[in-house]
Amino acid sequence: MELIVKILLIQQVTHDVRRFRVEKPVGYTFKPGQATEVSINKPAWRQEKRPFTFTSLQGDPFLEFTIKRYPDHHGVTDQLHQLGAGDELVLRDVWGAIEYKGPGIFIAGGAGITPFLAILRQLSVEGKLDGNTLFFSNKTPADTIDQKELKTMLGDRVEFIFTGGSGEGYTKGYIDEAFLKQRVKDFGTHFYICGPDPMIAGLSAILKGLGASPDAVVFEK
Repeated sequence: MELIVKILLIQQVTHDVRRFRVEKPVGYTFKPGQATEVSINKPAWRQEKRPFTFTSLQGDPFLEFTIKRYPDHHGVTDQLHQLGAGDELVLRDVWGAIEYKGPGIFIAGGAGITPFLAILRQLSVEGKLDGNTLFFSNKTPADTIDQKELKTMLGDRVEFIFTGGSGEGYTKGYIDEAFLKQRVKDFGTHFYICGPDPMIAGLSAILKGLGASPDAVVFEK
């Protein structure tokens, strides 16, 4: 399935992340945390498909993607950031394994926050955020996607961790075994992980070693 949609709005989120709102085809449905393959509707780029997660909700009258630009690659994300309202994208079938199974701990690295944005926004709409915590790692505060919104939704249940720069109210360091031991009281809860592949592999192994059930660790396979 291929569906051509027009870009309705583009907003700058951070220095290298933009929010793209596009037309929502009639009958096009998804669950928070799911994604689709997207390409640019231009001859040279139509077959250059990349997976992006929906950051909108099913009830919104538009579809939304929050996309980080990687200019060094001279690829799809670089081209996307050069588009404007009225340009067209090609969407395909919905897929994805990151699904909310109940209250737990969300661990995100960089643009890995995107599937969690939709999940947390949906829980906020439903009044079901209680019992959920977010650990969000980035290089610096300037790299953090939707920081104010996440803080508004989660309050003291979100912790921003930075591997580079630091600031008042922020944690400098890494989400590693020592970090988790200090902050997690119950390793029998659900864990949701999204970020670079090495981060997912490393944290999955750490959580297993600390007693988390493999069935309770949710990540994109």
